[in-house]
Amino acid sequence: MPLQRFTRVYGIKDAKIAPLTSDPASGSPTYGALIDVPGIKTYEISGDIEVKKLRGDNQQLATNAAISNVQVSVTHAKMSLDVLAAIVGGTVTDSGTTPAQKTTWGLTGANATLPPFKLEGVTPPNGVDIIGGDVHVVLHKLTLSAFPELGFAEEDYRIASFTADADPLLSNDKWIDIVINETAVAIA
Repeated sequence: MPLQRFTRVYGIKDAKIAPLTSDPASGSPTYGALIDVPGIKTYEISGDIEVKKLRGDNQQLATNAAISNVQVSVTHAKMSLDVLAAIVGGTVTDSGTTPAQKTTWGLTGANATLPPFKLEGVTPPNGVDIIGGDVHVVLHKLTLSAFPELGFAEEDYRIASFTADADPLLSNDKWIDIVINETAVAIA
């Protein structure tokens, strides 16, 4: 018997980003190495629907609706230079020796075009109706729609966040997948 097609969704355990390195129209998408989104707090998907109404003879004759945008909003407790490089561009460099090591994310004017990336989030095991199961939500091709929110907060922790718009892949037209697993699996 197949799994039930509905579940409660409790919490988020992990999220990872992978740079989209190629998306050929007649092939398969290729992604770079997975990058952890540290301290993932929220992964919220929303969208827009464009509705057109046809009127005539003093009445409504037809309605047509189409998805015009899918967007994700993510908050995470820890700032990650590797995540910034994957979603904004730029480079991360390490230098120095102990006790004067440093790591730097740098962005130059040459990084004006934002890179596409994949984002996958997962519930904790048992965060769904199925004991020992989980839910994965995958957005296959994202591009930032606003610069990530970074910085400092007086006498408080600063929560990092970003918002991105989804597009269907050229190679297979995938936009979003939601997968309910009978047995919890790690993001791979």
